[in-house]
Amino acid sequence: MAIMQPFSGTWSVWRDMERLRREMDRLMASVPAPYSGAGSPTFPAMNVWTKEDGALVTAELPGVAIDDIEIAVEGDTLTLSGSRAAEELPEGARLHRRERGTGNFSRVFRLPFPIDSEKVEAILEDGVLTIALPRPESDMPRRISVKAA
Repeated sequence: MAIMQPFSGTWSVWRDMERLRREMDRLMASVPAPYSGAGSPTFPAMNVWTKEDGALVTAELPGVAIDDIEIAVEGDTLTLSGSRAAEELPEGARLHRRERGTGNFSRVFRLPFPIDSEKVEAILEDGVLTIALPRPESDMPRRISVKAA
């Protein structure tokens, strides 16, 4: 297939550029996505829920020791960071494939309200970290009752 046909009576640069783009898209679709282990912006995988009284965050941290996790809260910003150590190979073993990332990671989330940092709770269970981020009483929405005159 020729990309450019300069002697064709119906030659169009735009049509050929579009064909080249489609071919490049097809080629790139067959290339595997870059590895996203520890140290990449997508590790750990996290879910964040908010309610009127605060937020709940869960993060997948398999193989991360509890002492290697750091949680910081400042105003409306949560920072989760830490590291996951590489597995040690048994003597004489040779590594054939490594897909689990190792090294340092850090995720930062800005929430739509400030957090009461004194009441933050975090639990690591079965490789899933759950962080409860309560909203300060002074920042909670209040329902104002209307009185008839």
